[in-house]
Parts: sequence; structure tokens; C-alpha cells
Amino acid sequence: MKLFDPTPDKDTIMYAKGLKMWFPLRRGITDIIKRRPRLYVHAVDGIDFKIQEGDVFGFAGESGCGKTTTGKAVIRLYDPTGGVVGYKPRKKLLEEWSSMGYEPPMDEHGYVDLAKIPRKYTRPLRKELQMIFQDPYGTLNPRFTIFEILEEPLLIHGIGETREEREDIVAKALEAVKLVPPEEFMYRYPHMLSGGQRQRVVIARAMILNPRFIVADEPVSMLDVSIRAEILELLLDLKRQFKLTYIFITHDLAVARYITNKIAIMYLGKIVELGETRRVLENPLHPYTKALIAAIPEPDPRNRLRLRDIPIKGEVPSAVFVPPGCRFHPRCVALDQNPQLKPSCTQKEPPLIEVEPNHYVACWLYAKK
Repeated sequence: MKLFDPTPDKDTIMYAKGLKMWFPLRRGITDIIKRRPRLYVHAVDGIDFKIQEGDVFGFAGESGCGKTTTGKAVIRLYDPTGGVVGYKPRKKLLEEWSSMGYEPPMDEHGYVDLAKIPRKYTRPLRKELQMIFQDPYGTLNPRFTIFEILEEPLLIHGIGETREEREDIVAKALEAVKLVPPEEFMYRYPHMLSGGQRQRVVIARAMILNPRFIVADEPVSMLDVSIRAEILELLLDLKRQFKLTYIFITHDLAVARYITNKIAIMYLGKIVELGETRRVLENPLHPYTKALIAAIPEPDPRNRLRLRDIPIKGEVPSAVFVPPGCRFHPRCVALDQNPQLKPSCTQKEPPLIEVEPNHYVACWLYAKK
């Protein structure tokens, strides 16, 4: 039984080992007086993965599974509760830290542990690690023009000595995301743009500092279907042009199949299946992955009235009171069909094991074989 090993190899740009992100719940006065222990939302609860340079690494699962929290934690928008986030920095980043009088903690493979970097030294990270947010309507300041929105990161990082230089950089960023001619868009306000154009501005803002690693948090979920393919093609073009690496977060497995080359299926803060996207989606192993694929509507109109059997039951358990053992077991139909697995499934958490080459699953159905 071969377990997943997050130890980086020569092409790994980022890896996570035991990554946790817990959010404390507010306690009432009664809880404090009675000294009840603080409760936490286990949004991400000890996950391992590694991403090769040039990958489009997908995180997929239903709402609340921890996808977005994982993306924000690895680029230090959140401070991780525990675990290691190893990242191989560019030389320029190390030089900028050195000029600030800071020597980052590094492991034996030459990776910086982003989880241990003090908050006051995280600003230089933004030149390497950026995020494309889900909602183009809510992420742009309505009082700023598009030029002011894109100029702001340049001012924060001291890029461009004159306004003319910054205008030139902003114009090139708008051209890169196919908003041409840039002069036509530069001095508009966000409400004067369509949803697709706003999302292109969000992408341009992520690109303007010339990062090498981008977390794309469901960047097409708020857009019309007709616009989605254009934005996905734009992301792939930018990846090829600027040699980018992506974490792509989505709940749409069709989008994941189109744009990602590797995928991690998440459930209640855990990775339950991991591997190459086509292999995972064409030959799903975990009961949860099978249920996600079975829930995809059939495009054949002759089957629109036929009810499909979805191999899943019940509701998602609380992320505060996580079930013991495999956290999917309260909803698992496969467990009902294999009652001999019940002691393992309800008491012990399954490890992420390799069932096929580079195809890992956390399920006692396979760990017992």
C-alpha cells in the first residue's frame, strides 16, 4: 500500500503537508463562565498535495468543502492554523526579503515555508502569488476608474516612477486580457463594463505585477455561458505566454476537465481523491467522486423526465462536529453495501493511497485490498 508523499521533486513549485485552516467560533458569556472549550470550524483539516511548475491544479467539490479556503491559505491571505506550505521563490523575492533584513525559513529542498512568514514580510509575496476572485462585481472598487484600479498595486509596490510609465504598464495589462484599444477602457468605471469585461479587468489586476503563481477562484461561475469559454481560453493563453502555474478552484467538473491537468476532490476539509484530471473523472474511485459525476445532468432531452439514482444520501455534516473515521461515512451508500468495512470507516480516517499510477484515493474500500 503506497501512501501519497508530498515531498517535492525538482519540478515542484509548491507543496502542502498537513495544511490546516480552522476558524474559531465566538463564545458566549455562559461558555466562558463554564470554561467550555472553544469550538472551531475545520475548513481545511490536514491536507497534502504538490503542484508542478506549469500545472493547472484543480480543487473541486461542493460548496463548503474547503476549496477557496485552501487557495487563500496557500498564498497567505489567511494565516494557516497548522502544517507546511512549501514554495520555491524566485531570486528577486529572496533579494527583496534580504533588503528588508529578513531571512525566510527554508527546508532542505530550498523551499520557503509560507506558513511561517511574519505578516509584515508578506507584501513582497504579492509579486509572485496572486488571486483571481470569483465575483467581478464585488472585487472592483466602484469609485475607481479602471486605470486607478490597476494602478493601485503599482503604487503600493513602487513600480513606475511617473504616471506615464504606469499608464503604459496598465495599457499593456489591458491588451494582454484582450481589452483593446486600452484607451477606450482605461478611464471607465466598473459599472460601465459588462460582466465579462469586468472579469478581464480582475485578471489584468492579478497579472500586472508579473506573478508566476495564480489562484483562480471559480473565475467563470458568475459569467454567462457564452462568455465562459472565452475567459478559459484567455487564462490558458496567459499561462502559455507568461509561464504561469494555476490553482483552479471550481465546482463544475466539466470546466475542470477542460482547463486542469490534475485535480483534487475535496470533501469537508479533506482531499478524498487526487490524480490526473482525465483519469479521476473517467475512472472515479471514491464514492463521493462517483456521486458528483452521477449528479451531472444528462444533455439528452429524451432522459429529462427520468430520475437518476445518485449514490449519496443525507446532508453534509457540520464542519464543527466532524464525524469520526472517514468523514464521508454518514452519507456513503458503498458502506451500506459493504457492512464489513463499518468498523474501519466509522473509527479510523483512511489514508490517501495509490490505487493506480499517480491516482490516489482516501477510502477503506481500497485500503483494505
